[in-house]
Amino acid sequence: MIGRMHERVVAACDGASKGNPGPAAWAWVVADESESPTRWEAGPLGKATNNVAELTALARLLASTDPDVPLEVRMDSQYAMKAVTTWLPGWKRNGWKTSAGKPVANQDLVVRIDELLDGRSVEFRYVPAHQVDGDRLNDFADRAASHAAIVQEPAGSGLGSPQPPAAPDKPAARAPRARSGGTKAGTKAGANASGGRGGSARTIKAKFPGRCVCGRPYAAGEPIAKNDQGWGHPECRTAAAG
Repeated sequence: MIGRMHERVVAACDGASKGNPGPAAWAWVVADESESPTRWEAGPLGKATNNVAELTALARLLASTDPDVPLEVRMDSQYAMKAVTTWLPGWKRNGWKTSAGKPVANQDLVVRIDELLDGRSVEFRYVPAHQVDGDRLNDFADRAASHAAIVQEPAGSGLGSPQPPAAPDKPAARAPRARSGGTKAGTKAGANASGGRGGSARTIKAKFPGRCVCGRPYAAGEPIAKNDQGWGHPECRTAAAG
């Protein structure tokens, strides 16, 4: 299916939720011997949490790779990794209850992943997200999941899709307009927008973390401005609009 019998396949998976919960999607990517992306897939989830998206991405990856070939999975989700490597055995012993006696969250996905891991050689590797010169497979999966979450459409090498772009967050479609101008504000802070140039130069404080068109992330509370692809760093607005 992929590679020869004793080779190890290197892959990455990631999930995204724009609002947590909000428009969500999953993605995975498989690399060649030089760790360049060779096969990938992404799919929408409608409205879901980030944890659901992360677990779905892992389940989809495991279902799409040869169980007879050792697999290295790179992830930036501490929750998803700990769920399947640390907490899962105890959950099973406790009848799918946590140590506090509560039902395991997202149990259906965790059970499915447990079934897909049975008898396989899988090594999980945590990689920090959004790092300069970070893991390029994780970055690929992150971009694919983020873009699919925004457009809510499937994509992948099997569909002939181009490689995923850096996908900045977009403001909520039903967000109210700020009273002081015509710009649609994607956050509650829109009415307190600052910036004296008005119109497209207006800045607001981000309600949720996201990613600028330049590819760098921004944090909740940071000033952001509208560009031709959504919202991002104010200093990137002119370049993005050009």
